[in-house]
Amino acid sequence: MGSRDLKAALGAVVLGALTLASPVAAQTASPEAALSPADATAIPASDELATLLADRVQIEGKNRLIAQGHVEMYYRSNRLTASSVIYDQAQDKLVIEGPIRLEQPGQTGSVILASQAELSPDLRNGILLSARMVMARELQLAAASIERKNGRYTVLNRVVASSCRVCVADPTPIWEIRARKVVHDSQTRQIVFYDAQFRAGGVPIAYLPRLPMPAPGVKRMSGFLRPSFRTTSGLGAGIKVPYFFALGPSRDLTVTPYVSAARTETLGLRYREAYNWGTLELNGAVSKDDIIPGATRGYLFGDLSARLPGDFKLGAQLRLVSDDSYLLNYGVTSDDRLWSGVTLERVRAGEMITARFGNTRSIRDGESNSTEPMLSGTAQWVRSFSPQALGGLATVRFSTLAARRASTSSIDGTDADLVPDGRDMLRGSVSANWQRNWLLGGGLLGKIEAQYSGDLIETQSDPAYPKMILRGQPTLATELRWPWVKSSTRAAYVIEPIAQIAWAPNTLKASPNEDSLLPEFDEGNLFSLTRYPGEDARETGLRANLGVSWTRYDASGWSLGVTAGRIFRQQDLGAFAGISSLAGIRSDWLVSTQLSTANGLIFSNRMLFNDNFSVSRDELHVAWSRERYHVTAGYLWLDANSDTTLTTDLSELTLDTGYDWGNGWSGTFATRYDLTAKQAARANLGLQYVNECVLVDLSLSRRFTSSTSVTPETDFGLSVQLVGFGSTQGSAVRRMCAR
Repeated sequence: MGSRDLKAALGAVVLGALTLASPVAAQTASPEAALSPADATAIPASDELATLLADRVQIEGKNRLIAQGHVEMYYRSNRLTASSVIYDQAQDKLVIEGPIRLEQPGQTGSVILASQAELSPDLRNGILLSARMVMARELQLAAASIERKNGRYTVLNRVVASSCRVCVADPTPIWEIRARKVVHDSQTRQIVFYDAQFRAGGVPIAYLPRLPMPAPGVKRMSGFLRPSFRTTSGLGAGIKVPYFFALGPSRDLTVTPYVSAARTETLGLRYREAYNWGTLELNGAVSKDDIIPGATRGYLFGDLSARLPGDFKLGAQLRLVSDDSYLLNYGVTSDDRLWSGVTLERVRAGEMITARFGNTRSIRDGESNSTEPMLSGTAQWVRSFSPQALGGLATVRFSTLAARRASTSSIDGTDADLVPDGRDMLRGSVSANWQRNWLLGGGLLGKIEAQYSGDLIETQSDPAYPKMILRGQPTLATELRWPWVKSSTRAAYVIEPIAQIAWAPNTLKASPNEDSLLPEFDEGNLFSLTRYPGEDARETGLRANLGVSWTRYDASGWSLGVTAGRIFRQQDLGAFAGISSLAGIRSDWLVSTQLSTANGLIFSNRMLFNDNFSVSRDELHVAWSRERYHVTAGYLWLDANSDTTLTTDLSELTLDTGYDWGNGWSGTFATRYDLTAKQAARANLGLQYVNECVLVDLSLSRRFTSSTSVTPETDFGLSVQLVGFGSTQGSAVRRMCAR
């Protein structure tokens, strides 16, 4: 409906007023007899009809309507309130006296306040004087006048814009933008400042002849993103100024120049695209600096995810870097092994298919990319079903592993890891498992499990093994559980002793071990048929896995659980040589404790120790989370004899904390301290302030470790974001004005 429709609607209001009452009667009507503004919600006003409410209505002549006193006008979801509205049908305009409030629901949800105005009947064109515009309850624009054009453009003259709260005692906002003119386009949802001057605390900081900004609520629009300042001991002080290109509804490009004081010139790029079948993201940068003089440095990361027919999911990852220290120098990531390759998976009820093939590049100090199996691939198909003849649960698993080294040497000539530098391996495995549970008398739970595994292994460049290995291994196990339960009004107790006996032949043909170098011993695999994570190695012989768990569930909301267990073997077959916690006829004692309270405290500890109470491994984790703060602490002790990858004992403490002080202030602190080396490995300190108009993020980090490619480094970062533009929401914390 256009301007003519509204004129007709207002003309109908005039005719209705003339028909029902004389001008004198309309003038003298008591306010109590008229509809109050609160009654407006009771009137079913359509978007295509104009509704006018007022204390008094007066008709002058045949084409002039005067409404006075608590005037409210509704049209096409717009709501106008004023003290007086005069509609002149001959001149086709509304003359409005303030205070005026024009609400325009929509994507920006703007509200215009003014002292007086002249508008077209459809409220799409006109001018408002001494006006203020509030967008999405965040951005405020005060102007000498506001002009509305074609229902699309809102032009503000002599403007002061800010999202900061202005107090009478301190009228200077934290930041403001002063401009000669501001144009808001309701279709493109863009705000353009002309001859803009940015001020912080009333002090001019910058001048721009033209400054485009997204309107509040906009999530995608080309323009500058918040800049960040970064100072490191390796690169010096620098600034990053990202620019976002919205290439379409499903594509975008972010270009981030990074300039550091006489140290680096970097151009960072990020490209993203969403498809009907998946997503693609590319990140990279090219740098020139004096860390490696004369060299062009950089990195390229790519990630692809796709949905394929048949419920398959495809993933691809690319990780390329020019040198070992670049990622740490520029704070990209702390990863020291970069994997590039392809993954494929499908998970259905009773079935799982996974595959992973790719190459790893190590930038870890002292690790060789030619003598380690960096090119590798794994695949598996697992199917579970319930056989009708036997009952229980049966599982069939097919898997394969391929590992290739770049070297072709058949001797261990460089890294002294007792593995030929050029050993390659290809393995195919099949495993069939069946298990069934029974409920026995006296509350006993019984279980029987049977498994057969077979492997076909091809080995190259390793004289210690034949080129082709064919082997098989049966395994049988039986298990008894006897849960005891006691409950009262205060607490419930559960005690469950468990005994499992497992058998496999004492011998298994030896093969290269590529996927089972780091076996673990915890409550999760205490009653497993094997403690090895892969299939290159399997447990052999007769053994008993014994354990007991005790748990208390208190009525007040806290719970405490303790699990203890141990493995006993008929004879030592040397399966876990070099791993003290699992080697020998008797394994170490495993004791695990978990505590959880109603007030957010979580405590867990897992300890492995022998008969002499010599601890081979201890993991402690404490977390406490409340509304305003959180604390997470961890401690790890690892005896070098319990891990073949360690040359010295590992003793490490980690701490991660965060606290909300209120009034917009919050802070974080995290550190990792090496107690063996008696120095911190890394420490991070963060401080953030946010209110209704600004977000300031300050960070300080220090890396204390060094290697042949990197040195200890301190990193200082600062970013400032103006709240009120785009999709940022800062109204959660609003400053209070002092009285």
